Amino acid sequence: GGSSPAPPLNPGAGGLASLGAGPAGMMTNDALLFHEKCGTLIKLSNNHKTAERRRPLDEFNNGVVMTNRPLRHNEMFEIRIDKLVDKWSGSIEIGVTTHNPNNLDYPATMTNLRSGTIMMSGCGILTNGKGTRREYCEFSLDELQEGDHIGLMRKASGALHFYINGIDQGVAATQTPGTVYGVVDLYGMAVKVTIVHNHNHSDRLRRNNAIMRALSPDVGRPRPALQLGAADAEGPDRLLFHPNCGQKAAIISEGRTALRPHATDDFNHGVVLSSRPLRSNEVFQVRIDKMVDKWAGSIEIGVTTHNPAYLQLPSTMTNLRSGTWMMTGNGVMHNGTTILDEYGHNLDRLKAGDTVGVVRKDDGSLHFFVNGVAQGPAAWNVPPSVYAVVDLYGQAAQATIMDDMADLPPLPDDTSEGNNQLSPSSPCSVVSASDLRFHHLHGSNAVITNSGRTALRQNCRSEFNDAIVISNRCLRDGELFEIVIQKMVDRWSGSIEAGVTAIRPEDLEFPNTMTDIDYDTWMLSGTAIMQDGNTMRNNYGCDLDSLTTGSRIGMMRTAAGDLHYYINGLDQGVACSGLPPGKEVYAVIDLYGQCVQVSITSSSGPLDNSLSTSNITEKSFPIHSPVAGVAHRLHNKHGKNVVLQKDGCQALRVGSYSHGIVFSTKELKTDELFEVKIDEVDEQWSGSLHVGLTTLQPPDLPCPFSGLSPSLLELRTKVTWLVTGSEVRRNGVLQKQNYGCSLDRLGVGNRVGVKRCSDDSMHILIDGEDMGPAATAVAKNVYAVLDLYGRVTAVSIVSSTVLEEPDGAKAPSLSSDSSSEGEEEPMSVREGEEGEQCENEPSLVPTPVTFLENHGKNIQLSNRNLTASRVSSYNQGLLVTAQPLPRQQLFQFQVDRLNPMWTSSLSLGVIGNCPERLNFPATACCLKRSSWLLQRDSVFHNALKICENYGPNLDTCPEGTVLGLLVDANSCLHLYVNGMDQGVAAQDIPSPCFPILDLYGQCEQVTIVTNDVPAVGAEGSDSRCQGDMEKADMVDGIKESVCWTPPPEVNPMKTCEYQAMCSRFKDLLTLPDGYFNEDAKFNLCYCESCHKLRGDEAYYKRGEPPRDYALPFGWCRFALRINPRCDVANAFKKWHIAYHGTSVSSLRRTLDHGQLISGGRGAGGSALGTGIPQLY
Repeated sequence: GGSSPAPPLNPGAGGLASLGAGPAGMMTNDALLFHEKCGTLIKLSNNHKTAERRRPLDEFNNGVVMTNRPLRHNEMFEIRIDKLVDKWSGSIEIGVTTHNPNNLDYPATMTNLRSGTIMMSGCGILTNGKGTRREYCEFSLDELQEGDHIGLMRKASGALHFYINGIDQGVAATQTPGTVYGVVDLYGMAVKVTIVHNHNHSDRLRRNNAIMRALSPDVGRPRPALQLGAADAEGPDRLLFHPNCGQKAAIISEGRTALRPHATDDFNHGVVLSSRPLRSNEVFQVRIDKMVDKWAGSIEIGVTTHNPAYLQLPSTMTNLRSGTWMMTGNGVMHNGTTILDEYGHNLDRLKAGDTVGVVRKDDGSLHFFVNGVAQGPAAWNVPPSVYAVVDLYGQAAQATIMDDMADLPPLPDDTSEGNNQLSPSSPCSVVSASDLRFHHLHGSNAVITNSGRTALRQNCRSEFNDAIVISNRCLRDGELFEIVIQKMVDRWSGSIEAGVTAIRPEDLEFPNTMTDIDYDTWMLSGTAIMQDGNTMRNNYGCDLDSLTTGSRIGMMRTAAGDLHYYINGLDQGVACSGLPPGKEVYAVIDLYGQCVQVSITSSSGPLDNSLSTSNITEKSFPIHSPVAGVAHRLHNKHGKNVVLQKDGCQALRVGSYSHGIVFSTKELKTDELFEVKIDEVDEQWSGSLHVGLTTLQPPDLPCPFSGLSPSLLELRTKVTWLVTGSEVRRNGVLQKQNYGCSLDRLGVGNRVGVKRCSDDSMHILIDGEDMGPAATAVAKNVYAVLDLYGRVTAVSIVSSTVLEEPDGAKAPSLSSDSSSEGEEEPMSVREGEEGEQCENEPSLVPTPVTFLENHGKNIQLSNRNLTASRVSSYNQGLLVTAQPLPRQQLFQFQVDRLNPMWTSSLSLGVIGNCPERLNFPATACCLKRSSWLLQRDSVFHNALKICENYGPNLDTCPEGTVLGLLVDANSCLHLYVNGMDQGVAAQDIPSPCFPILDLYGQCEQVTIVTNDVPAVGAEGSDSRCQGDMEKADMVDGIKESVCWTPPPEVNPMKTCEYQAMCSRFKDLLTLPDGYFNEDAKFNLCYCESCHKLRGDEAYYKRGEPPRDYALPFGWCRFALRINPRCDVANAFKKWHIAYHGTSVSSLRRTLDHGQLISGGRGAGGSALGTGIPQLY
């Protein structure tokens, strides 16, 4: 004890008593330690203050430790969790016992003791191994993390109290015996603990408050006074990282830099928060300083309402279930649930030197930045006073706050306030009001993001060329194409090159650099004007190599054929003349050398005849859709309160607030935008416009004013996807909340559009800004539908149809006039329509399935793409089928080859995304968008575990195992193992979906089973799996063959860990090999994973008359040789099955004499009457 000990706290007031306090409260040196006698797997260290369970991945029990002396009254016994493993179920247990450790024969787990013991297990209390309080406290010990504290105290009154992170959980038991020892059971996940002598409970109070807030978001909400108090002393205006950070993170450089010091050892626990809340419109931006290439995933950024001073930081921020918005990968998650897919640039692709940022605007919308480029609105109604969050996850090892925001482009005004475009003269404007974009064809090192507005060169520190990008269409005479430089690297010589070319993007074979082209190309490189690769003039009015981040470059061809360049809006004069005036030219940018990233600015578009750089008014840009063609029209079948005007281009609701449904005249083509502008609103009504897509065919409606519901929400005769307010609904059923900008906030002049994209998703556009996918698995033949509901009384069309291709240039398709006929005759597929069957219809015949050529980099396909092999490493083995999985059709494959040098094994599941565009991560567990994955014995949806203990452990599947996937008619996913259905794994699987496999760890090769597999449940099927036949036979009880036998294909080369352990135990018995059957196929393991793999029933029948017997689950069978004197046929048919327990010492005599030894109570035994004698 110290020379001036602190006085003990009053236990009755909820405080913690001082360590080792005697009756008079005096400190002693008799400190609590762990007793030297402990469980067989325990290793003590740190002067007996630390206990650790050996072989934590192989063993889950035998980890009991006790205190070296009894606990005194009001003495706190507290331990800290130092290490957990994510392999077992269950975790640490703690309590007291009257047993003296010197005399105790330690059990495998403390709850096996049947006297004098009180233990807290999970969130309940066990007394002498039996539950006495089921819900003792709100916290479960199984949910605690590394660094959490658990304590207990026996009060002088005899009451036993437990403490979690310093908080008293109340009375767990009364009349606790006076002499008790503290006991800890390092069970399951718990591996290492340390006794805590310094009970600094104030820190743990803050942790506990954080846990309470996670359980109930309204509890412990931080107050403004607490948020700013700590930062005021050091200057409240500067954003820094808060010193309270993740367990594996550290804050350096006076709070400006956060890092994971051991980034190659750990991939998570790297959460850091800002030291104060963000102000409205304040940008928080960090630069990635350091990356490691060991892990999958990377930096995540967002905001949270939780005060870092009181928050117990989770292992990763997406685990927090309240008050948190995070951008992860290329999606946005709110409280751990994905709310936006395919949002912005993928953060997992960023490199060292890239920047990410976040801002909450004063209207409550949340925006993210990647390398200074605004990615658009990500969330709405975000509360004020949120803290910025950075999760240094996976590859991201270090990040620094960027104080200088000069290079960051300003945010676009919120679209809900109308179509207020940025001033084209803004030096950093990156919002293009015209339809000019970068073409999807580009150089091999270029990447196009931000809906085609941004281009960047990947691997910019190792690659300097092969990054040519080109405009998506030819430039009109007098039209300016302008970009802003957003990122540069100080590594290479040379920089951006810009110009025009008359070569169509489809005809261009992109060279290393554009100056290599020797025809129809005019480029500015440095100060040199080059035509077809040859220098025409030097010392042009500007030098592209001298430009820096934020500089703008524009180019324009005049009607006279002159090429002009503009630097920061200033005309540099004629660069060259003689460009063919009648020939199409495309803008071209070469992201060469130092220039890494550019974006198209809002100044791109037509200039006036004087070629001046004066601001362009909003009227300079078309208000309608830029798609060329004939204007859209509204169908003459509509709601009874609707009147069409202007040749079907305008709709007015003339009565009440409902019956305002209108349709597009024709079905929308893929990626065709149907857009309207709000003309009139009536503020006496609430609610607003509804917009979406429907499979309802307007021509099938009986007359213009009947057959329609009053509201689009009630239109359910056909499948309808719609957005109302900020909700997405399918046939009226809520699918998604907080989608995009609420339609209820739109007013006169705002534009709303809808389109069905090539990936079968529905997108809503507000004032030209894509809100992202609102719904997936949308049918192909759909009409646009709107409901002039509530406030909105009039709209007019501002979009146009896509120009039709010349006759004969396209395959015939179902038009609106023939669509009803096509529905009446679904089986007749006309010439040219093969493959256009709706994915929602069940496949009538088995669809041939092969693996897609797009796969993980370590995968090699063979055998006509039926066989996939992982040829290197242990990961990068993702593969997906080329064909979607029809409903009710079983997809099966066989595990061909396993490599025992690795741990873990394959995983499988389905994805709802188009696999052609899928960017495969290192492992399937990194798929966070529209994915359902079966891994080990758990089910994951979008990388979040949704089910445990499902089916067998896939890590134990031996070679030869046949695994299958099936989506039934109710959109439920099933796993099949050797033909046995394991039940429903997940629900609401979209259509279409694609099977996905991850050849991970041990699994190195699989082959698709190509046998004709009828749809499951099809009538008249003669094929029955073995398990089904045996089950039927057992129920009958009169068939000749009633003996259950294992599947014939059991590979003895692959055994589970439990079977291997039992085999080692048998070898230790030194029993003669002559007693055992030489054929290993009769040796069976009945652990949970193995019997699920075989599809065992719990009970079978045997003998005459038939009697039930249970399989010995949890045991391992070793087959004995058949006694030659045994009547085998009689044993198979007539004997009943029973099990006899005996001791190890009696086992040899039983085998020697062939007779059972009575009275044994050991762990061995033999099974009788199986024909092949069995040893268990």
